[in-house]
Amino acid sequence: MIGLGEWRRTDTRSGISLMCAPVVLDLVHLGLGPDGHTASLVPGDPVLDVTDADVAVTGPYQGRRRMTLTYPILNRAHRIVWLVTGREKPEMVAPLYESDRSIPAARVRQHAAVVLADLDAAAALGRVASRR
Repeated sequence: MIGLGEWRRTDTRSGISLMCAPVVLDLVHLGLGPDGHTASLVPGDPVLDVTDADVAVTGPYQGRRRMTLTYPILNRAHRIVWLVTGREKPEMVAPLYESDRSIPAARVRQHAAVVLADLDAAAALGRVASRR
């Protein structure tokens, strides 16, 4: 059986079958949308539930369908770097920081993540830290 992220290729001339281990990315650079989306993983899209593929095509979002990395490959990455900027982001930075799965971005594992946020985007973090 071929596991998640693995692929098999059979050479049609020799009949030899090759297998490859799952892809593990060294670094993934992500942004955070004002609705909590990242990597074209948007709220309510069926692609959020894809667990058997590393890449999938989304439903329509802002008039377009997109190809996106899925949670399985994002969560295998060695390191995640988030770059978050803008006044419309504080309400999403807090749920990201708290791994609140109500936003798609927070479903990306944070164990090896670094968040770089400007002052506008990080405004809500003072409230989060004071609750702890």
